[in-house]
Amino acid sequence: MSNPTYFIAEVEICDAAALQPYLDAVGATIVPFAPQMLVNGDAVTQLEGQGPEGKIVIMRFDSKEAALGWYNSPAYQAIIGYRTNATISRTYLVEGL
Repeated sequence: MSNPTYFIAEVEICDAAALQPYLDAVGATIVPFAPQMLVNGDAVTQLEGQGPEGKIVIMRFDSKEAALGWYNSPAYQAIIGYRTNATISRTYLVEGL
């Protein structure tokens, strides 16, 4: 049995209009992979170090394979350029317990 994996994104929006096609389509790309949306917001209370600039997104997938399946899916790859061109972002996967 594999551990859950968390997709984490720190996203600073630079061009909201250019990002809109991504926002319109991303929801449909995740449906087949059934992640649990845990965080999608910008209300961050900074405690230590440098905090994120912008919004945080955290999704819980049942496994690393499921998370990578979504990220590498043709549907997501077709829209990822909208996000990367309209934002400054960092995304990563973290294996859970």
